[in-house]
Amino acid sequence: MTAYGNNVLRLAYSYLHNMSDAEDVLQDTLIQFLKTQPQFETSEHEKAWFLRVAINTSKNKLNYNSIRKTDELSETLAAGEAEDLAFVWDAVKQLPSKYSEVVHLYYHEGYSTAQVASLLSKKETTVRSLLQRARSRLKEVLKEVYDFEKQI
Repeated sequence: MTAYGNNVLRLAYSYLHNMSDAEDVLQDTLIQFLKTQPQFETSEHEKAWFLRVAINTSKNKLNYNSIRKTDELSETLAAGEAEDLAFVWDAVKQLPSKYSEVVHLYYHEGYSTAQVASLLSKKETTVRSLLQRARSRLKEVLKEVYDFEKQI
């Protein structure tokens, strides 16, 4: 919990956009850890396990919520984001989950494209394509909202 709790919570929030659901995912991830008591070769393997379980649990929660058609409260992530980049992360939250998950893992968690591919069970080239498409979409969204143009 101490080592990976914040990472799991942020990842779950990036999927669910609801802090109480993200906390539920964190709790479910920890319960899964206590039930299975997996053995890890390295701390990187341990962190990857926690994030993979959190991703799967978040996706299950999204399916559950879509079936029940619940309304989610719009909350902002209060932990450690730079104030001047908050608008970028707001734009990332508007992207489809296939894009926002790779952006989150690559930029926020600091994983390489190979590690992201492993976590998401995708090919590395697919992850690179998703990142490129996400960047293009973000550029369009930010250009519309903030009218970013060439500076010179």
